Amino acid sequence: MTLGWYNRAKWPAICAVAWLAMSFSPGIAVCGDLRIAVITSQDTPPYQQLATGFREFLKNEGVIADFDHYVLSGNAGKASEVILDIKKQPPRLILTIGTLATQTALREAGDIPVVAGLVSYLDDLRKSKNATGVVLDFPFVTQFEWMHKLMPEIKIIGVLYNRKENQAKIDAAVQAAKKEGLTLLPKEVESPRALPDALESLARSIDLLWGMNDQLVLSPQTAEAILLFSFRSGVPFVGLSSSWVKAGALYALDRDYNDLGAQCGELAIKILRGTNPNTLVIVPPRRILYSLNLKTANHMKLEFSPLIIMNAQQVFP
Repeated sequence: MTLGWYNRAKWPAICAVAWLAMSFSPGIAVCGDLRIAVITSQDTPPYQQLATGFREFLKNEGVIADFDHYVLSGNAGKASEVILDIKKQPPRLILTIGTLATQTALREAGDIPVVAGLVSYLDDLRKSKNATGVVLDFPFVTQFEWMHKLMPEIKIIGVLYNRKENQAKIDAAVQAAKKEGLTLLPKEVESPRALPDALESLARSIDLLWGMNDQLVLSPQTAEAILLFSFRSGVPFVGLSSSWVKAGALYALDRDYNDLGAQCGELAIKILRGTNPNTLVIVPPRRILYSLNLKTANHMKLEFSPLIIMNAQQVFP
């Protein structure tokens, strides 16, 4: 079956080359029978970079494989069709990039091992018997350490959240903040309409507003209200990515997406060597990048050291 949104990229596999690779490399070399399916939720740079990092890592480790690439372009209707196509000739492993791709594979891929990347929520991965992955979120302790590093004077951090999605995370974050000598002040938001009142209730009590991954609170529909609140109240906002910083957040931690692909590749190799996927620990990004908005900092009379500015991945003047 030929699909318009399907692209297959083959890497040649020659028995002699495979045998030599196995002899001189600690990696894996397979003679023509290793197929890996790569399903991406979107065709945007972070997804592309992760896929590239994954393929390059396996190649550098001596893994010779055929890669079948599927792009969903955010279309949930294509997702099940992709899995049906994959299951006609099951690969040894599926790499999923993004939430849509991952949820579909976990639900419908059966016993095919899955390595997931660019996902924020752990429950589906933790419950699966055939999956592991690299999540987007940095550990809370890491995030609070960076808050202290970039803004040593802060004491009280506000955060908005939806209880159904993030209550357990909030409970853990409160304890992590205490370990860093900070006070986390959570404010529950039940709907986007409640957002303005929630923001105003925090305005005079916090030194910083922290953006936690939350589908209800942080979305394209709520971004303007949050950034406008930050600008007017003088309370810096910590965004989720460089795009938030470009729009007016003070700073954001970000990921090296190529390296995320390499991390997924490390998990994939362990699975190909026989390790059960659900025994592999789900890991966070190991490389931390950050971006700064100096216009926002100037507006709020905040200063970053020259070293902090020099080491930023992106600086918005």
